[in-house]
Amino acid sequence: MNTTPTRTEPPRADCIADSAGGITFDIVGEEAPGAVLVLRRRGGNTAADVVRLPLTPTGEGHLRAVLPSTVELAEGRWDAFTTHGEESGEQRIEPGIRDLRSLVDRAPDPHRAQVAVRIPYPTVDGRLAVRCWLRAPHAEAGTIGFSHGAMTLEGRLYGAGLDSGAVAEARLRGAREAVHRVPVTVRPDGTFTFTLDYEPLAEGRGDEQRLWDLWLCPAEAEPGQAPGIRIGRILDDVWDKKGVFRYPVLPVEGPRVTRPTTAYPYFTVDNDLSVRLDTLR
Repeated sequence: MNTTPTRTEPPRADCIADSAGGITFDIVGEEAPGAVLVLRRRGGNTAADVVRLPLTPTGEGHLRAVLPSTVELAEGRWDAFTTHGEESGEQRIEPGIRDLRSLVDRAPDPHRAQVAVRIPYPTVDGRLAVRCWLRAPHAEAGTIGFSHGAMTLEGRLYGAGLDSGAVAEARLRGAREAVHRVPVTVRPDGTFTFTLDYEPLAEGRGDEQRLWDLWLCPAEAEPGQAPGIRIGRILDDVWDKKGVFRYPVLPVEGPRVTRPTTAYPYFTVDNDLSVRLDTLR
């Protein structure tokens, strides 16, 4: 006889994220013995794309699961479920209170080889998921300033060093041969900065829209040939910056610009930094 109670409402989880990458899930609405929290990586199809965490009673109908920072999760989006076993199936979890205060202005050890970030968040359809980044090394974008027709970025590199030959590269998405590079200044405190003029990004192509991805190359190499480190911003509590961070749209001017063109930096759906150029016909 099936002793699993009938569930009338989806379980709900309050989450606490810590700065080391651990997450505590406190769940209401799951009272059956043997319940398990399942994290499943979206699009994954291997055993490494599923993590099962035991749920322990904490009293008053609450259960708790802990994801330790030592458990490695691949980069991506992990959907959260509860289950009582193969026969009962899996049920999505609704997000409750999410305490992300420890993720604000994180400052990992700059010498640590790997940066791991995990942020619990509500999906578009109102379910709980965990956004994970796993970067080794990682180039964190900081303050972005603007002048006429250019942007200046300040950042910090984690897990690697920068030498005097370091450069930043803007690589045109979909055209591997199109690369524009600028020198990087390395400061005594370990941060770096560079200024990217928009005019060279508008030269020589008739596309109405061009997307340039920004990379940091710690050592000298031929343009586009250095392995490169994708520049992004992940050391905070904002899991999707694309619709949150808005930067000035500036006109692109100069002798190499033949049609009205504008440019602005933006964060992709993966919180990586790119520059978009739009040209009018």
